Amino acid sequence: MDFDLPGDDDERRASLRAWLADHPAPTGRQLAEAGYVAPHWPPPWGLDADPVHQLVIDDELRRAGVRRPMNPIGIGWAGPTIVHAGTEEQKQRYLMPLLAGEELWCQLFSEPGAGSDLANLGTRATRDGDEYIVNGSKIWTSLAQFSKYGILIARTDPDVPKHAGVSYFICPMDSPGIEVRPIVEMTGGATFNEVFLDDVRIPAQNLVGSENRGWELAKVTLGNERVSLSSGGALWGNGPDADDLLDLVRSRGGVSDPLLRQRLARLYVEAELLRLIRLRTVTARIKGEPPGPEASIRKILADEHGQHIMELAKDLAGAEGMLNDRGPLGTEPAMWSHGFLFAPALTIGGGTGVVQRNIIAERVLGLPHDIDVETGLTWAEARRKVSA
Repeated sequence: MDFDLPGDDDERRASLRAWLADHPAPTGRQLAEAGYVAPHWPPPWGLDADPVHQLVIDDELRRAGVRRPMNPIGIGWAGPTIVHAGTEEQKQRYLMPLLAGEELWCQLFSEPGAGSDLANLGTRATRDGDEYIVNGSKIWTSLAQFSKYGILIARTDPDVPKHAGVSYFICPMDSPGIEVRPIVEMTGGATFNEVFLDDVRIPAQNLVGSENRGWELAKVTLGNERVSLSSGGALWGNGPDADDLLDLVRSRGGVSDPLLRQRLARLYVEAELLRLIRLRTVTARIKGEPPGPEASIRKILADEHGQHIMELAKDLAGAEGMLNDRGPLGTEPAMWSHGFLFAPALTIGGGTGVVQRNIIAERVLGLPHDIDVETGLTWAEARRKVSA
């Protein structure tokens, strides 16, 4: 199979280059309305782009120095779920501002007692006329302090097995009763937050999909989350990547230490494997298929790959790597010091590496499912019992 992109004479390149000539510094809204933020989405939000077309668009935007709007949770996780199961009114209201980066989103999934076992969540949503009253708490909520909306899962029926009775909501983050408490990390920043919901009223029209069927949508979101978190730079789509580090080493004349050379070669191989897996993932998404177990495979590889990049960058700084203001091979620190401190979170956020390996063991290798300690059934048996 040929994995090279089409050349300069490709009509899709020519069309995008002409558009960029007319929009040399496009706004987020212009990119969104042109379909270039999420090209694989259906019109009017995307272009129904096939895998090659999407990669051509990525390549041309990168060459032109044009960055898509920064709204990782909205574009990568919330948006695809709304496209998949939202009402027409929800799509018209939320998708274009989301793509344009005009309204930032966060994800209200994990809880203090239900992180890796997400279905064991305790947040409750009780129907009260045309509203739901929500009580509970969430944790590790990235960007909550800046977000306009959050995607929220809450238990609406406590009397059924835990994977049933969960509903999926769009939660306005300025609703009365919501308190956001930033969590300071060892980087010195506060990417994550605790969120407390005390008698928060959410309109029933903000329910996505059917009541008590939110777990299926949560799985769609989680699959897209794992795809998003394994994209681009080493820090979940941000920061430097393997090519940046390799280019830096080349520009400094390379390294002579054979162990460092071997680690650099391993980084290159890992990056190439992730690129090829991305082609498979993009193909599935463009066919309308939700991300499958390959999303977990890619996330495991990408997270550990990000840690390898940052560890090697720190080692290339030598003894000066113990200082925050020193980068590899005498360069400016840029994101390297921050990245090294942040990298341990990569194999935890969005589903730990252990959880992802369980998913692969069950769905790819066909190994037995975990047993639900409450019912004595495997999760698959519990789902079949509910369906019956």
